Amino acid sequence: MGRNALALPVVAAVLLLLGAATPARCWPNARECGVEKALLINACKPVVFGRPPSAQCCVRVRRTPAQCVCPIVTPKLAALVDVNRLVRIVQGCGRPVPRHFKCGSITTP
Repeated sequence: MGRNALALPVVAAVLLLLGAATPARCWPNARECGVEKALLINACKPVVFGRPPSAQCCVRVRRTPAQCVCPIVTPKLAALVDVNRLVRIVQGCGRPVPRHFKCGSITTP
């Protein structure tokens, strides 16, 4: 599996750091999480290649629960991305990013 393929789940997870700042709601079930992850990854693939997020990507960033993606962020995957860049992307999509928020093996600055 190539570096970019491994980076997709990490990009999705870090883009979801905003999840901690959203109001509490019911936890999604496994099927719902699968759908949410797929929608987010498909909408935000260009981000992996250095492109800015599209409007569709930002919508997914705002709607996808962090609980669906953070559990898959391993140290190996976390090492593949620039957390500061992804925090800027999330903020650019209109979502606040909590300081010192832990998402899998990533903790925000």
